[in-house]
Amino acid sequence: MPSYVRAGSVPPKRHTQFRGPDGGLYAEELFSRQGFSSTYALLYHLRPPTATLDVRPWQREPVVFEPNDPLRNRHFQTGSLVGVEPPAGRSALDARTPLLGNADMVISLAGFERATEIFYRNAGGDELLFIHAGAGTLESPFGDLHYRAHDYLIIPSGTTYRLQPSEPTRTIVYESTGQITIPRRFRNDWGQLEEHAPYYERDFRTPTFRDPIDARGEYEIRVTSRGRSARYIVENHPFDLIGWDGYCYPYAFNIDDYAPITGMLHQPPPVHATFEAPGAAFCAFVPRLVDYHPLAIAVPYNHASPDCDEVLYYVSGNFMSRRGISEGSITLHPAGAMHGPQPGAVEASLGRTATDELAIMVDTFAPLGIARAALACEDAQYFRSWAAKI
Repeated sequence: MPSYVRAGSVPPKRHTQFRGPDGGLYAEELFSRQGFSSTYALLYHLRPPTATLDVRPWQREPVVFEPNDPLRNRHFQTGSLVGVEPPAGRSALDARTPLLGNADMVISLAGFERATEIFYRNAGGDELLFIHAGAGTLESPFGDLHYRAHDYLIIPSGTTYRLQPSEPTRTIVYESTGQITIPRRFRNDWGQLEEHAPYYERDFRTPTFRDPIDARGEYEIRVTSRGRSARYIVENHPFDLIGWDGYCYPYAFNIDDYAPITGMLHQPPPVHATFEAPGAAFCAFVPRLVDYHPLAIAVPYNHASPDCDEVLYYVSGNFMSRRGISEGSITLHPAGAMHGPQPGAVEASLGRTATDELAIMVDTFAPLGIARAALACEDAQYFRSWAAKI
């Protein structure tokens, strides 16, 4: 997020004495990415965030990803995993079901409806959550970030947060091992979004700052970092900030505010880019006008994507190049596996002036493995859906 934000009270100069009404020093925290060489924010706590009372094991079930072997196109009918309505009593902490992953990214689904007192911190990389359905609040030291259906929530690595739903919430979660950013081609040399970008700074929402929570006790933070996990019991409430400023913080963007780029002939997926991360690129396919050449074919052309695995999550609408796809479906089209419009889709698209589909995509440049949960909901015959005889 290439914008400076200042909230609450901060001193005139960084790394200097900053005292409260009682004369006590506030505790400054540097919250940064890539060591000290990328975006950062300075946070001012009532008390040091380092006061740890105990560190306990957090036993987590290891996730095993099987190779996509034999290499083929796959369709996962994920409604059976979390449903449109999540199981009663699940919180965001225990709801994630990993489906696909590699060394750069893990893709999970989660359905939850219960608030939690426990905090969470992923120190292994940024997270991107897409809210398929539901509403609630992402609470963090930076303030409250209210979310609604079709929001992307971008959460920087190391953020201590809680998801507190006000409505049952269904999400797809992308856990990156690096920083999730706006594509470089959409930003000018000063970081501002350019005129040709499909969104603008005012489309992005930042946390609403709240008064500090001045409390001591025993607060549990579940911490994970690249296969290592622990339960930290800290003395001071994590949300005790008197103020903060900088460029690194959680933010939200609603896909309904995305302004799609269209053309005379079919536009390739990079035109629909939203974010990028190490080893991955994100796109969004939103309701839009289709190609306006009199002989244009409005559906994608056949391709084998030899450089990336393509994962589509289908949110809503009529997916005119696909059949047998429903809300919440996930398709995996791996590098080297030919795919494109299914039989009859090209002829059916002719003369169409618009599409109402809503789907989000990530391309990963290393092969994705498949978790058992995904295999359990697979339409095993999907790879045959391009054949005319079925």
